[in-house]
Amino acid sequence: MLTSACSDSPDKGTAQTLTPPRAEKVDTALTIHGHTRHDPYYWLNQRENPKVVQYLEAENAYTKEMLKDTEEMQEELYEEMVGRIKQNDASVPYPDHGYLYYSRYEEGREYPIFCRKKSEDAEEEILLNVNDLAQGHDYYQVVGLRVSPDNLTLAYGVDTVSRRRYTIHFKNLNTGETLPYALPNTTGSIAWANDSQTVFCTGKDSTTLRADRVIRYRLGEPSESAEEIYREDDETFSCYAVKTKSDKFLLIGSHSTLTTEFRYLDADTPQESFKVMQPRERGLEYYPDHYQNHFYIRTNLEAQNFRLMETPLHATAKENWKEVIPHRPDVLLEEIDVFRNWLVLQEKKEGLTQLRVRNQRTSAEHYLDFGEETYAASIGTNREFDTDWLRYEYSSLTTPNSTYDYHMQTKERLLRKQEEVLGNFDPNNYQAERRFAIARDGTRIPVSIVYRKGTPLDGSSPLLLYGYGSYGYGLSDSFSSSRLSLLDRGFVYAIAHIRGGDEMGRAWYENGKLLHKKNTFTDFIDCGEFLVQENYADSTRLFAAGGSAGGLLMGAVVNMRPDLFKGVIADVPFVDVVTTMLDESIPLTTSEYDEWGNPNDKAYYDYILSYSPYDNVAAKDYPALLVLTGLHDSQVQYWEPAKWVAKLRDLKTDQNPLLLHTNMSAGHGGASGRFERYRETAMEYAFLISLADAEKRKDIKLQ
Repeated sequence: MLTSACSDSPDKGTAQTLTPPRAEKVDTALTIHGHTRHDPYYWLNQRENPKVVQYLEAENAYTKEMLKDTEEMQEELYEEMVGRIKQNDASVPYPDHGYLYYSRYEEGREYPIFCRKKSEDAEEEILLNVNDLAQGHDYYQVVGLRVSPDNLTLAYGVDTVSRRRYTIHFKNLNTGETLPYALPNTTGSIAWANDSQTVFCTGKDSTTLRADRVIRYRLGEPSESAEEIYREDDETFSCYAVKTKSDKFLLIGSHSTLTTEFRYLDADTPQESFKVMQPRERGLEYYPDHYQNHFYIRTNLEAQNFRLMETPLHATAKENWKEVIPHRPDVLLEEIDVFRNWLVLQEKKEGLTQLRVRNQRTSAEHYLDFGEETYAASIGTNREFDTDWLRYEYSSLTTPNSTYDYHMQTKERLLRKQEEVLGNFDPNNYQAERRFAIARDGTRIPVSIVYRKGTPLDGSSPLLLYGYGSYGYGLSDSFSSSRLSLLDRGFVYAIAHIRGGDEMGRAWYENGKLLHKKNTFTDFIDCGEFLVQENYADSTRLFAAGGSAGGLLMGAVVNMRPDLFKGVIADVPFVDVVTTMLDESIPLTTSEYDEWGNPNDKAYYDYILSYSPYDNVAAKDYPALLVLTGLHDSQVQYWEPAKWVAKLRDLKTDQNPLLLHTNMSAGHGGASGRFERYRETAMEYAFLISLADAEKRKDIKLQ
């Protein structure tokens, strides 16, 4: 495929003879701030237009044909990845209101079965068999399962389109009957009041998909009787409803990128009105949870990396907050979990998560020791309030996903389950490292690296560099069984923990957003150059991948340094930044002004325009590109990657493969099935392996 596509003397019928699709050009002039952009592919933003569907299907057919010579490899990779997965498998049960809850999979089936038991030895009760529900649907996702406090009713959200618009259904767990009322167009999650009859859920704007209202509904009444009790009028905010772990309070949270506000209500009196905890102030973030006669408040008040405060239940404004855990400039306080006798803090230092356990009565505390150079750890599902056991999740680049129970008093640690990787997997065959690249401004950038032992580290190995760098979301060094298919073929895999995430604290995020966004892109480039200089990567076989905002990263770096990478995978890439951020009807736009900037302000317009991948495509050579999207994507609309590919195809001066694959029945997260999602992973890996192998074959010219 990739070799014949770029051959000097292709035989008749090879991929070289294929004519790539060419999208029609219809000039659209977009003017603001006295500046006009001409967008010939603007018309592709019509999902229902048959011409658009025809174009996307033509691109799919072209991609399939261009990858035809890799089909055997794709199937081999797919079977290999799926073959590592234990087919009959179950999660570790967690206790909640007198039951043990878990999910399990059956051999050959794509979807989970959600279950519960009264005890480990009791008879299983199936709450939902998603395999049965999904019959007849190309896409089916269930989220937000919550059982009423009396254990009699299950609420759950269903999306059959992949637009993340969920319909909430209710099931009588005594009779097994799905009740004849439902709540459409929601986020899929609910909070139960203590009467087990009243629920609170979050509705979505049907156009922008912004979560803009909280609804109160009483079981048994017509769905139309659901009452809107809170409306979030600020278009830069979204809202949600939750319940405190103590079961004492219901909370309505409103949040933007920089600001939060909470309202609270006694869960025993769901018909009463919510009270504001602390009125919103721009730049003030706070997150409450209940404990005895006060609320804990995790906040950035005079604390960039957050600190922990407490406040009385009857006096919740910030002037009443008292410090419990002070701010630390080198430690980010990410999350807390409250128990009757314990407080657990999830922190991040030097890019690694730490779990800190504090005795509520004595204030004595200690940290868990994980024993590896680089790893991923997080607080797990802990629904019980009155327990000394902490559930946490752990993995590393070489250690499969593991679930532990940790006794906070005795420090006993029980491994409840480690993901079973079938086949001949041995973690001792792989090596993980953590290095620091030096960015052009002198900043130390963490880089996590994993490879199979015996892989040459002499500058001759292909390397895939992954990055994200947005929203303050830090990439964790977690395990992936599918990744073994690359490592076992001689690839080195690296993660660039670039600015825009939160790996090194909140300042790491602040220095990779808004008018500092380009740090994200240059950090990634500098990490790539570092890996070549340190001989982890062959300079002619360096690859890159990223998705969503990481797809923006891919688009930016191939414009800035197209010569650095042999091939790039851009998954659901956010590449038409200016146009999207000027269109308030598109989901997420208004809520992300504080992430990217509002281009209605000329300073932000000019800056975003200077890096927006679509706007900066030029007549020059680009690396090989595989671009993936979903027709129903609610986060990055399909037309962004479609337009980007069309413009690249028109302007680029090389003969390297440029492939667009659109999943016509899925959205941002790809296929919904347990195994089906690996079809796209196999395609991506085959693309990389073909390019890497072709480069080593000196008798083939791959431009």
